[in-house]
Amino acid sequence: MFDTKIGVLGGGQLGLMLLQAAIDWNLNISILDPDPNAPCAELVHVFRCGDLQDFQTVYDFGLAMDVITIEIEKVNVDALEALERAGKKVFPQPHVLRIIQNKRRQKQFYRDNHLPTADFILTQNQADAALYPDFLPAFHKLGRDGYDGRGVQRLDSPTDFAKAFDAPGLLEKAVDFDKELAVIVARNERGEVQTFPTVEMVFHPEANLVSYLFAPAQIAESVNERAQELALQTAEAFGIVGVLAVEMFLTKDGELLINEAAPRPHNSGHQSIRANVTSQYEQHWRAILGLPLGATTAYSPAAMVNLLGHEAHTGPVSYQGLETLLEMPGVFVFLYGKKTTKPFRKMGHVTVMDASVDALRAKVSTVQAAVRVVSQ
Repeated sequence: MFDTKIGVLGGGQLGLMLLQAAIDWNLNISILDPDPNAPCAELVHVFRCGDLQDFQTVYDFGLAMDVITIEIEKVNVDALEALERAGKKVFPQPHVLRIIQNKRRQKQFYRDNHLPTADFILTQNQADAALYPDFLPAFHKLGRDGYDGRGVQRLDSPTDFAKAFDAPGLLEKAVDFDKELAVIVARNERGEVQTFPTVEMVFHPEANLVSYLFAPAQIAESVNERAQELALQTAEAFGIVGVLAVEMFLTKDGELLINEAAPRPHNSGHQSIRANVTSQYEQHWRAILGLPLGATTAYSPAAMVNLLGHEAHTGPVSYQGLETLLEMPGVFVFLYGKKTTKPFRKMGHVTVMDASVDALRAKVSTVQAAVRVVSQ
């Protein structure tokens, strides 16, 4: 295992946390990323700068590896399929990536596999979307390349169709939900599976990405059991090897609907680095290297707060208020090493642990009030 050459496509913050877990086991890691200043660039043993969507770049990088994995879905799947044919182990498997890369295929996959999801209509362009005024309110989503809230428009009335995307996408019926949940599930080649505790996510109202979360989610045990089972069913349907984050809506009438899935470590599992016996990052290595999956038991209730770039600041980054957090017990700061901040860019996160959920909520409020990510 320790001589295995592992290639990671992507060197952002998820790659950074994968790398941190890999260092514990002295794994042989190489990373490919288009940004020469990516968070992993100065920390990994071998860093190559290159286009993740260019066939030859990805193929040549992967040929020198034994195992190839990802920290971002926006990669050249044709190259990964060619590497798989050449005898390389590619996890998550290219066929899984091909489905999840495209929200149209992803939603159809849930429907075809009888996995509950919000009602939707596939659309080819803006004019096509406008044919369904009776389907509103709905969200119009780009089929490809939407990420962290981008590529999504809420449409409430026919006049809003002017905001619809003039590209292949889907209209997804707006869901009247009570909470947004997520379960991370790991699966290895032997079909062994392990889930992490269900988390409850709170999204930023403007940026449409996670502002903070609580683990475990404050939900009835019957709902938790169904969320765990739905995540397992989804992983089995894909047949994925690696970790899979399954995001869900808990509707006002108690139904669970899959929103989206991510075939890699995910924002909804950052707190596992400190809060769980095995982190999602170590679990990913265990899964793709054919090792026994680790226990996911939580040490205590936890919260995770994303440190987002201030909406009015772009430029060299400065973190204000970190001293306040470092004085607090059970509070752990993780900075991603990005040199430039932008509005709502993910620049780091804070994990908070406490025995009491009420204390967690108070600490989350303190973190949000204390820290500002601004430009110098």
